[in-house]
Formats: sequence, C-alpha cells, structure tokens
Amino acid sequence: MQQAPGKSHRVGISLIDLFAMFPDEQTSVEWFESVVWPHGRYCPHCGSKRTGKASHEKMPYWCSDCRSYFSVKTNTPIANSKVPMQKWCIAIYLCLTSLKSVSSMKLHRDIKVSQPTAWFMLHRIREAWMHESDDHFDGPVEVDETYVGGLEKNKHADKKLHAGRGAVGKTAVAGIKDRETNEVRAKMVADTTAQTLQGFIADNVDECATVYTDDSTSYSNLTYDHESVKHSVGEYVKEQAHINGVESFWAMLKRAHKGTFHKISPKHLDRYVHEFAGKHNIRNLDTLAQMRDTVARLVGRNLLHRRLTADNGLSSHARS
Repeated sequence: MQQAPGKSHRVGISLIDLFAMFPDEQTSVEWFESVVWPHGRYCPHCGSKRTGKASHEKMPYWCSDCRSYFSVKTNTPIANSKVPMQKWCIAIYLCLTSLKSVSSMKLHRDIKVSQPTAWFMLHRIREAWMHESDDHFDGPVEVDETYVGGLEKNKHADKKLHAGRGAVGKTAVAGIKDRETNEVRAKMVADTTAQTLQGFIADNVDECATVYTDDSTSYSNLTYDHESVKHSVGEYVKEQAHINGVESFWAMLKRAHKGTFHKISPKHLDRYVHEFAGKHNIRNLDTLAQMRDTVARLVGRNLLHRRLTADNGLSSHARS
C-alpha cells in the first residue's frame, strides 16, 4: 500500500470509526469518565474517593465526605452544559482534526445545535489550551511577532483609520518556537515594543538559550546569545539563524483566520491563538491521544458565558 501523505506515522480516526466509538450517550459518558478519572472516580469538590452512584437526574454520583452530588462534567468548562456528551465528543474530534479548525456555523450544522451554542462549545474546548506553562525553553528558539486584522485598503470608507498602512488597525501577536521540542507558545500582546517582546522572551526562554529573531529593533540588546537575520534587506537564512519555523506557525494561524473564521475580534483573538499553539504542540500524537489530552486539560478549569462575553477592554467588532 502506498504511504499516505502528511504525518502518516499517526493513527487517525475516520468518521466511521468515530461513530463506532461513540454510538450513544452512555458510551460517550463512559469514555469521558475514563479520561477524567483514569485511576478511579473521585469527588471533584473535595478529592475523596468515597463516592457512589446516586439517583439524581443530572448528577449521577454522590460524595460521602463532602456530601455533594457531581458528574464527570463537574469542575470542567462543560459543567453546566445541556449538550449531550456524544455531541461533545464529536465537537472535540472535529476541532482537533480540522487543520484550520472548525467554525461555529459548520459545527452547528454538523451536530445540530444552535450557532450560539456551537460558538460557546468551541470556546469551552479552547479553554483546554489557555493555561500558560511555567517551564522555560532550553533553546535554541525562534521568536517573531505578527499582526492579525484586515487591510486598511479593504475596509469600508467609514471604517478606515487614515493612519497609515502595515500594522495600522491590527492586533499584535508574539510567538516563540523551541527547535529542540518543536513546541510553540504564542499570545496576543499589547504592542511590539522592546519591553513587551523581551519580557515575553524572558518569561518563556532559559537565560542560557540561543535566540534567533529578525532584525527588528525590539530585539536589540537582548541579554541572550542572540543572532538575527536581516529581513529588511532580503536576508532570511544565515547558517543556523532563521525564523522559518515560527513563521510557518503564523501561516497556519492566518489560513484559519481567512479560510475558516473569516473574522476574529480582538476581544477573543488570544483564545484562537492559544488553540492553534495548543494543537500544534500535540500534532504528533494519534488522534485518540489528542482527544484524551484535550479532555484531561479541561479538568480543574471553568468558563462561564458571562466571563467569556464580559468587557475585557478590547473591541468585540469582528475584523476580517
């Protein structure tokens, strides 16, 4: 048999396999429980293992120690969701296996929920990747920044800022790729000044690591072993110095922006950035392992709709 293109070493899951794995609600719940409680059921409120089954309609388990009802959804972002677990399994699969992610419009059609419900489901899944790691990359690392947002020339006349071109009206995102592990960390930043970008590097990169950047003045005087390539004069590779890896990550993020979501508001941009960084970092796992990893990351996290939609000081106007 001819070898498949792409990451053929990965074991994928076809749609036929998916529905065989999750044929009904009970099977889906049991799979979630096997991920959330791999070493046996415990109370998400107090951690006790003195639990038993209950006759409660929505909370099937009871903790004898803290005397609380709970379910496999308790203490996760899907705690108060009325969406069946089978649909959650399918949504997680679609989010992970769609290279440029899945839009809320497509998800609402695929699993028969309303578009607002699908939108909230996807943000709850993204919560799995919102945690910032405290570990530092050993390097060498590539560091770069990009801008997300529509071109001034493409905007309607009454929406143009008339303040120049390039980054005008766009939101900045900073990223780091560790060459040793191929792990990416990225996040939205307020600006691309030296203080902001060098602070981002210090938070994520070991002081002994080698750092590769372009020739932006924001990276001048870095207190690292630092090499740069001069993009301003058409230089993109100089021996080991290049940032092609992190720029490849930007390319995927922007393909998703233009091809799947079309418009992303500054208010929620950081959540989309974390989604793609998170999925990038588990892309070599088998599909089932990716699904299990994602569900496991949801444990201990929460996301209320009012917090998601609350004013965070950023524009909620979606920009193409």
